[in-house]
Amino acid sequence: MDILYFAWVRERVGHSQETYETSAATVADLIAELVARDSGYAAAFADLSAICVAVDQELCDFTTPLVDCREVAFFPPMTGG
Repeated sequence: MDILYFAWVRERVGHSQETYETSAATVADLIAELVARDSGYAAAFADLSAICVAVDQELCDFTTPLVDCREVAFFPPMTGG
């Protein structure tokens, strides 16, 4: 799957996207795998209340299954203007 990182999430992990193979069942499981990789991911995902996620370009939550998923995107909450 492709993982996309936006705004300060991108700054903390050190890149804007990556191709990643996982056996994670849910978004939460994927985050746990990423956090275990290094301190940049741990910093990015330290406060999950400050992160939104989309699976295959649809907003979702951390319990969303990743079966047949092609893309996961992590980004800060959006605000209106």
